[in-house]
Amino acid sequence: MSSFVLSCCSIADTTPAHLKSRNIPFANFHYIIDGKECIDDMGVSMTMNDFYSAMVAGADAHTAQVNVEEYIRFFTPFLEGGLDVLHVALSSGLSGSYNSARIAAEMLSEQFPERKLYIVDSLAASSGVGLIMETLADMRDEGMDIDQLYQWIEQNKKTMHLWFCSTDLTFFVKGGRVTKAAGWFGTVLKICPVLNVDYLGRLIPRFKIRGKQKALKELVNQMEEHAQNGLDYNGKCFICQSACMEDAKMVAADIEKRFPKLNGKVQIFDIGPTIGCHAGPGTTAVFFWGDERTN
Repeated sequence: MSSFVLSCCSIADTTPAHLKSRNIPFANFHYIIDGKECIDDMGVSMTMNDFYSAMVAGADAHTAQVNVEEYIRFFTPFLEGGLDVLHVALSSGLSGSYNSARIAAEMLSEQFPERKLYIVDSLAASSGVGLIMETLADMRDEGMDIDQLYQWIEQNKKTMHLWFCSTDLTFFVKGGRVTKAAGWFGTVLKICPVLNVDYLGRLIPRFKIRGKQKALKELVNQMEEHAQNGLDYNGKCFICQSACMEDAKMVAADIEKRFPKLNGKVQIFDIGPTIGCHAGPGTTAVFFWGDERTN
């Protein structure tokens, strides 16, 4: 039994069963759909098919981050049980949840001065956080202690790569990532933006590619360019998708063909409701370890 807990939030976009199998508890974000507040439990209480169908039908969907009080309630039982905690938060470039977790940790340090409570700004999102947690869990199971894990992720978090493309600009326009004019022309011309998360953890448009197939291929091209050891990459790769499973399967097959030394098969997950409120349906994302993201 470990003397510490690895934890994250529901924006890790794997599955509750997967996180449970790795002994990783998670705090729940919230989302509001047509005025009703729901818990982001990664599609358990509302399936992701139903969620994205509601968005396509015009439902108003937005998010609510975990607040300080919720983080205090989440961390306290572990600390009371004599366990230290290493918590990996959604990128500060995308949400204020990291700051809320940090404030909660500062408040709890007064109550539990003998305990360690590390809060990591992942500079990542979605299954990128999921892949970070997977890697940390592997290292934990190999015997690394909490201090070693904290030092490792702080030194290596910018080597987590997150590349996305979308076939539907509607929700990027709503979220302000794409202007209305650009969204209209993009739809008419069938432009699929390719985006990544930069070194400050912000979602940045990188390429405007005409045609879905070319955009999906560009995700794999970027992996080839940036993955550790290039085509000899031997780490794990996660993909997540929002109501476009066939696109995700096609990208996974291409990756497995191009990268024969992968550590296992590419794992495909749903984009959960918190990230999905902003991405909308038709988004495919690829996550892998690579070179360091710089300015």
